[in-house]
Amino acid sequence: MAKKISLREFQESVVAKLQSLAVGDAANPSKLGVQIGTKSWLVNLSDISEALPIPALTPVPLTRPWFCGVANFRGNLYGIIDFSHFLGGAPASFGVDSRLLLVHQKFSVNCGIVVSRMLGLRNPEQMQPAGVEEEELPPWVAAEYRDETGKLWQELNMQGLTEHTRFLNVGLTP
Repeated sequence: MAKKISLREFQESVVAKLQSLAVGDAANPSKLGVQIGTKSWLVNLSDISEALPIPALTPVPLTRPWFCGVANFRGNLYGIIDFSHFLGGAPASFGVDSRLLLVHQKFSVNCGIVVSRMLGLRNPEQMQPAGVEEEELPPWVAAEYRDETGKLWQELNMQGLTEHTRFLNVGLTP
């Protein structure tokens, strides 16, 4: 018979595991692999506070097409960004695999980024650098890697993204 565990104990164990991953283990510098549109991204676990299913969104008029609207999480409003559309790709279609990454409070922006699906933990040290010079990358890309299959992965620079003027200006100018 399986051992019974309370929901609270389970949640505390999950939070403790995520916090230990976010702090970083020098032997295992894992990052969260996500698919945004058609591209694969690596996200530092310490740069997000939660990964959630897409909630009901309230549209906001006179905003950029990539600004999906706002959502309420525990009494706080978050602006929801379709990052794939922000990058010039097709608008996201919300499906059962879609998730929302809430940006950590340390960046002082209440926003969430829509991801097409979660791909699990990845270790960039097991990948090869893609050979692109850092100066050639947009401010929201920290690095590019290729995995053993040749697939390109971009590492999200959350600070570069959340400080970028285009990202911060969601309103349409008259």
